[in-house]
Amino acid sequence: MNADKRKAIFSKLRELNANPDTELHYENPFELLVAVILSAQATDISVNKATDKLYPVASTPESILALGVSGLKPYIRTIGLFNSKAENIIKTCRLLIERHGSEVPRTRAELEALPGVGRKTANVILNTAFGEPTIAVDTHIFRVSNRTGIAKGKTPLEVEKRLLRLTPEEFKKDAHHWLILHGRYICKARKPMCDQCPIIEWCEYSRKELS
Repeated sequence: MNADKRKAIFSKLRELNANPDTELHYENPFELLVAVILSAQATDISVNKATDKLYPVASTPESILALGVSGLKPYIRTIGLFNSKAENIIKTCRLLIERHGSEVPRTRAELEALPGVGRKTANVILNTAFGEPTIAVDTHIFRVSNRTGIAKGKTPLEVEKRLLRLTPEEFKKDAHHWLILHGRYICKARKPMCDQCPIIEWCEYSRKELS
């Protein structure tokens, strides 16, 4: 895919959604951090149902730490891997209090040092909470990037590096959200909705299907 097609795709996605955001419910970086840790191998809908009950009761590192693992589990029991996630969140809350003054750190290294936080989660926080032009490659972005031809790669890290290199600067901050939403609602894994796709004229997958 050449640079003009890539720019056309992002221009169209921006035209349709000028201010994209995550579908996770949050009001500050800490709430987003907890939600993203919970979202691993879980849907945003299931996470929102859990945090909508949790946050009115506990929404700071101190208040969630006070719940303890056993107190946190009932709020997140409906989410996959809730046992390990509860332990990671409690450990993360303790580290935030002890090392960061209860604030979510703003560097990748410090974020990835928190239990339950890998590269993808760190990228989400850097981008969504702090406005950094990073791109967290989840299953949706990995699929859309390869299928459309925007940025092909065999691993999420390879796709991430290509996206950061090939995405025009003006689109980098919002590219993460545009690609996730496109993959979630249009460019679905099993049955992409090509008949409803706003970027189909530039998509390499559609050309192969029609040829």
